[in-house]
Amino acid sequence: MMHRFLSFLLIALVCGVALSGCNTARGFGEDVQHLGGAIQRAVQ
Repeated sequence: MMHRFLSFLLIALVCGVALSGCNTARGFGEDVQHLGGAIQRAVQ
């Protein structure tokens, strides 16, 4: 039960930070694109 609550809290925090960091849908798309690039670099 506690694990589920902490997971929800973490997801809510990440979403809040992501949405506050970009003011438009275009900005959100760019943020997602940068995140995808970071994930690809980390996997290589």
